[in-house]
Amino acid sequence: MSDNRHKKEFRAKQEHSDIINIEEEDILRLKEDNKPEIHSLDEIKAKDIKTLAEVGMVMNENNRSGSYLCYGQCGFVTAQFIEGLECIPIEEALEKYEWLKEKYWFKAIRSDENKITEAISSSIPRGFFIRVKKGYKIKKPFQAALFMTENTRVQGLHNIVILEEDAELTLLTGCTSTNSIKKGLHLAISEIYIGKNAKLVSTMIHSWGPQFDIGPRTYSIVEEGGTLINTYCSINPPRKIQMHPFTHLKGDNASAKYVSIILGTPNTCCNIGGTIMMTGDNTGAEICARAVCKGGNIVQTGLLIGKGKNCRAHVDCAGLMLSNEGMIEATPALRALNPDARMSHEASIGRVAPGELVYLMSKGFTEEEALSTIIRGFIDPGIEGISPELDAALTEVAEISGHGEGWDMIPIRNR
Repeated sequence: MSDNRHKKEFRAKQEHSDIINIEEEDILRLKEDNKPEIHSLDEIKAKDIKTLAEVGMVMNENNRSGSYLCYGQCGFVTAQFIEGLECIPIEEALEKYEWLKEKYWFKAIRSDENKITEAISSSIPRGFFIRVKKGYKIKKPFQAALFMTENTRVQGLHNIVILEEDAELTLLTGCTSTNSIKKGLHLAISEIYIGKNAKLVSTMIHSWGPQFDIGPRTYSIVEEGGTLINTYCSINPPRKIQMHPFTHLKGDNASAKYVSIILGTPNTCCNIGGTIMMTGDNTGAEICARAVCKGGNIVQTGLLIGKGKNCRAHVDCAGLMLSNEGMIEATPALRALNPDARMSHEASIGRVAPGELVYLMSKGFTEEEALSTIIRGFIDPGIEGISPELDAALTEVAEISGHGEGWDMIPIRNR
């Protein structure tokens, strides 16, 4: 069975599970060359700065190697001079480097792969280009934010990240909108290329609203000895989100790990999955999904494909039901194509154990505090190198989950 066969199945699965509607009007908006809403980061309103901080984008760059902000349809870069690190808007990168389009532009994914790639490929290039040159290990995280404004009801981005041989980078990405808009469509393609013995630790934090539709598409290629650790956290879920990142562990001894933390609320639909294909020998892959449901529908999927010799893989989907409304569906899957493959999976969905709540409440916690504490432990499955920004996001998810006002909480006597 060829690699193309698996990629075709992946595309078919994406189309089948696609819940994001893209209208012709949306595509036309992506082609509009709008004037910049601001001309420098100094013009950002205080309320928007606060909103950006909630998804990890801070204006004080003392603990950052640099910043990229897509404000509506316009990209701004404020990067400290750090040797070996480059970030510029993708439209500038395409003009600057001929090799970018030849080697990387729609090379991890086809432009006609699905409705989202087709829409973005036909639009004006927007997004960021990040490259870490061979041998450079960037110590401070680089931050990027994709921010929807009042004049941007449809946002379509194409990001490319390249880590050359022996390079390392921590990338913090936050996606959100100004509080004055309640409805929008956010689409994004990210192509990630990790070179030999390179390492990328990527953390993405989302905070949207009940009338947003979100369709991110991430495709990664990892060469020999490379490492990808990708963590996704949704604080304030949109009406609809469908994401199913795909990683190809192409080189020997390559590894990848996906971690997703999802909060489901009434009238939301979250379809979160991931596929990791291991064709290199001695590769390792892990998918770890955590879902907390207070309403709405959450679908967790994870597929690991083991083709290389001595590949190792595990997928773990776990859900916590906190309401009589809503649904969690967990579907971990394995596909071994080599007799030396060692692969495992597990799935669990349940509720908070009454004994745990009673014990914490006996120690002086209120029921809400006890529930938040339990959830905080549930959604933190030993994330490697957890950042302060992610730690704050996890705490917020736990606090929101533990607060019962406005939701149909299961009474403690019935838990």
